[in-house]
Amino acid sequence: MSEKSEEYYTLKVAGLERKLKKFPVSDSLDIAAFILFGDVELTEACASALLEKVPEFDYIVTPEAKSIPLAYEMSKRSKKKYIVARKGVKVYMDRPVVYTERSITTQKEQSLYLGHEDGDLLTGKRVLILDDVISSGESLKAVQGIAKSYGADIVASCAVLTEGDAADRDDIIYLERLPLFFKD
Repeated sequence: MSEKSEEYYTLKVAGLERKLKKFPVSDSLDIAAFILFGDVELTEACASALLEKVPEFDYIVTPEAKSIPLAYEMSKRSKKKYIVARKGVKVYMDRPVVYTERSITTQKEQSLYLGHEDGDLLTGKRVLILDDVISSGESLKAVQGIAKSYGADIVASCAVLTEGDAADRDDIIYLERLPLFFKD
């Protein structure tokens, strides 16, 4: 029995190096999986590097779930609260606002929700939108839409990595580009 050879991409970010496994998202495209969960050293290094690049802010808003460790670490270092736009309505949410988008990693339409108990805190405040990777920009658009619906002043949108066309945008602060891998 022969084993399939796994392909990896070597990423250098925030002074660290990681091997990212490649996964297919379609017949013609692979992406390298960047996952902060469980990698405390990488999360801390990326949080520190991003905080050096972003403007002053009052709150961090991030989508659930892969960017939560990064939001936590940036919150801890900056002493600013972070708020999570959730993938589902929770019983404790008061009159949640919903925004629907289509993400490259979920490959389907998904909705993000934020209740007034957190959303009202954003009114008139300087808000930093945070994600781990920005690719198509749909998740970013959803979080921006939710924050704006509460009257937030979005001072910047940032991520550890940009992928594809997102790397060419001038409205995103990021640490490194992550290539897309097109199959012949």
